[in-house]
Amino acid sequence: MLNFFKLNRESKSSRSHPLLTISAIGQARWTSRRYDRLAEEGYRKNVIAYRCIKEIAQNAATIPWIVYDRDRELSDHPLCALLNKPNPQMGSAQFFESVYTFHQISGNAYIEAVRADEESGPRELWSLRPDRMKVLPSKSGLPAAYEYTVAGQSTRWTLDPLTGTGEILHFKSFHPLDDWYGQGVLESALSSIDQHNSASAWNQALLQNAARPSGALVYSPKEGPAILSEDQIRRLRHDLEEQFEGSANAGRPLLLEGGLQWQSMSLSPADMDWTEGRDRVAREIALAFGVPPQLIGLPESQTYNNYKEARLAFYEETILPLAYGLRDALNTWLVPMFMKNGLRIDLDLDGVSALSPRREALWDRISKADFLTLEEKRQALGYSV
Repeated sequence: MLNFFKLNRESKSSRSHPLLTISAIGQARWTSRRYDRLAEEGYRKNVIAYRCIKEIAQNAATIPWIVYDRDRELSDHPLCALLNKPNPQMGSAQFFESVYTFHQISGNAYIEAVRADEESGPRELWSLRPDRMKVLPSKSGLPAAYEYTVAGQSTRWTLDPLTGTGEILHFKSFHPLDDWYGQGVLESALSSIDQHNSASAWNQALLQNAARPSGALVYSPKEGPAILSEDQIRRLRHDLEEQFEGSANAGRPLLLEGGLQWQSMSLSPADMDWTEGRDRVAREIALAFGVPPQLIGLPESQTYNNYKEARLAFYEETILPLAYGLRDALNTWLVPMFMKNGLRIDLDLDGVSALSPRREALWDRISKADFLTLEEKRQALGYSV
């Protein structure tokens, strides 16, 4: 009887998934090696990308979780305790911020569930670095296992061959060219991030030279050859670098010897207007992340009438879709480990102050609906009857 049901389940599997492993079976699929560059150039060195990721991760991580047993809200279930304190080192906000941050950088986030045995629910949840994880494909087109490597030592988690589920949750974004890994937002914004970093480096170098090029020293002797010797050129360059370059020497008078004349080569105001170009690139980075520019302090970013509208749009268009995706993944992966039918988790949006205009509009609309009874109005607002 068991074999009969097993065959039925196998017969309903996708006919295209096994094709994914024709060229990859038995070979580990690593996360793209661009991860280190994305994290270094985007998250660590670029203030705009860093701020966008922090805005997204922190705001999404602070949305409270609710655990339901069908329609009844629970407060003392082990799943509630797990979501409030996933592991001994992290609270809920810190843990989920790391999950969302990894997801924004690489398009992939991994969560490990630690459980005493298969009959009990997880006791801890841990967020794992994406660049240390690799996928081992199976013949069915689903991952056969995940392998995590640190300092040459590896840990492997095998997955169910029929469902692909196990103690590792792989929360990934869509990637049009990769069957195993997601595409991070940073990858799409990398060109703009490189431009922004280059503009910052150029501006710093410009400031170190008193915001203008050093100009030109013209050698025009009244007699003799009009060419300096190699030793004279080296000495002149050394003196200029030591005594006149850098912000500390800005405005210092230049002492010229006979035959040398200074010809100014200052940049025009149009050449110096690097700020406009850098702000344009910054807005492109914010656009890739779905963060309204005025939320990260960019000037002349008045797409919305006020800050409140920008925050509301930020939540509805960026934060909530991301949080809903993780919620659905946890309901599919984590909740069944507690072996209880009807158990589910959801987001407590009533605890999000940025969504208050939306709640007020909904309450006002429902309260004015004279064709609804009081019980129907409560049910429409998500309250028990």
